[in-house]
Amino acid sequence: MSTLEKTENKECTKGTQPTKQLKGSQAVLEALLCEGVDTVFGYPGGAIMPIYDALYDYNDRLNHILVRHEQGGIHAAQGYARTSGRTGVVFATSGPGATNLVTGLADAMIDSNPIVCVTGQVFASLLGTDAFQETDVINITAPVTKWSYQVTEASEIPQALAKAFYIASTGRPGPVLIDITKNAQMELFDYPGYKKCTHIRSYRPAPIVRKEYVEEAAALINGAKKPFILFGQGIILGRAEEEFKTFLAKSGIPAAATVMGLSALETDHPQHVGMLGMHGNYAPNVMTNECDVLIAIGMRFDDRVTGRLDKYAKQAKLIHLDIDPAEIDKNVKATVPVWGDCKETLPLLTALVDKADHSAWLQQFRELEKEEVKEVIQDELHPTSEVMTMGEVVNILNELTGGDAIITTDVGQHQMVACRYAKFNQSKSNVTSGGLGTMGFGLPAAIGAWYGAPERTVVAIIGDGGFQMTLQELGTIMQFGAKVKILILNNQFLGMVRQWQQLFNDRRYSFVNITSPDFVAVAKGYGISGNKISDRSVLKTALKAMLDHDGAYLLEVMVGKENNVFPMVAQGTSVSEIRLK
Repeated sequence: MSTLEKTENKECTKGTQPTKQLKGSQAVLEALLCEGVDTVFGYPGGAIMPIYDALYDYNDRLNHILVRHEQGGIHAAQGYARTSGRTGVVFATSGPGATNLVTGLADAMIDSNPIVCVTGQVFASLLGTDAFQETDVINITAPVTKWSYQVTEASEIPQALAKAFYIASTGRPGPVLIDITKNAQMELFDYPGYKKCTHIRSYRPAPIVRKEYVEEAAALINGAKKPFILFGQGIILGRAEEEFKTFLAKSGIPAAATVMGLSALETDHPQHVGMLGMHGNYAPNVMTNECDVLIAIGMRFDDRVTGRLDKYAKQAKLIHLDIDPAEIDKNVKATVPVWGDCKETLPLLTALVDKADHSAWLQQFRELEKEEVKEVIQDELHPTSEVMTMGEVVNILNELTGGDAIITTDVGQHQMVACRYAKFNQSKSNVTSGGLGTMGFGLPAAIGAWYGAPERTVVAIIGDGGFQMTLQELGTIMQFGAKVKILILNNQFLGMVRQWQQLFNDRRYSFVNITSPDFVAVAKGYGISGNKISDRSVLKTALKAMLDHDGAYLLEVMVGKENNVFPMVAQGTSVSEIRLK
């Protein structure tokens, strides 16, 4: 126990009481019960076999979903975390099992997903000997986790897992990995009971709010003529959606979402002016370089949002609200930094801002929006060409779901189209790989999303390229019955790369033509119903059949091969240089 930092804990009221000896493997499962875990995604193997043996006796209390690949497991845990608001849990064995988690860990780290991964490891006596399926998982995963720790004695397990759940879920959330040697899983020890962690020395998950900065921010807002809000996932992670709406109502300020911030505010909110970024909406990108006060809430000024930093919002005073002090001044210098959880800082700010009417300023956004509708959106949502567009598919999906579905996406053109055109009425509805851009994310994330919110409709919008990276997870759906709707938008290309090759490499289409199997037949092999269409006249009927089907369903829609996603901020240009065509 001395190898772990001192923590303050509170007693768990669930699980086995400290009256007997337990094996380390049992202590792992007791920790999950005490943390309120109901679902675990995982794949067994030799080094984690003791935990799986113990799990045999916990099947009535823990729902284990056997994925077909560890990467699928961690993406499923991400989807679960994103829709449930709880910590996702993954089991994997040592060696390749652990290394197969790395992509998902990196994805979860950059997108702030709370995940606890438990990996098995070889016996402690074999560490460093290049034993069968031994890898140095701690050093491999250190750059892509909030914390990683190797347990070599059973007595360490309760405190290590308590600390893991606390770190993963507090402050700016993120993934944690606990690597447990096989001997530690097998050892009997005097079980002291499980105590949830509530404090770790030297770890401050939420910085102290400095009210003088809130006052300075309010003064800037009250003096602004053209203020503009950029909001990100921090609002969702902070469970501050209502506080944000209250701030909007009083301040009257136009607001635009990052990709990760989508669904924090309903799409049709009167002050919502669209999505920021490389393939975002025209108005918010242009107006970023026109506003006089820029208010960033729970977002990190990713390069896809800022474009050229030396030409980004130079005319504006910047207020940056964020829970992670490392994000303040990292990319864009803040005039006023407001550190803290936006659940706490937004009400403080709202109390100090004046009731304001910025309708004339908001109307300037709407005028630019009309230009985008004319030049881009009209043709995308209501095409006159024979081939179907991705946008019209998403548009009809909106009509049928009423904007109440959870949308997961893979990565590519379909992702940007879905983020641009999907309607969201509820928070925690947009599940996408933002920072890492992980192809293969969409299908397993949808499985996890459904387990996180089984009462809601989950639609996975995926391209023909990304789907082939993790389609083995159809086996997970087959075995466990997740009622996921899979919508493949097939343009027979690696579409986003092809678009760049068209625009910037003189149409030198180098290895972006991709041949696909009969996806409907593949789905049928897994016992999943499906359909393929290429005719607009049956699109709405086919989408409705997909949504109405009681169970998983795969619909493949053939769309235009060389359609591009616009607007677009080309790399190396300013956001105000966004192209409409």
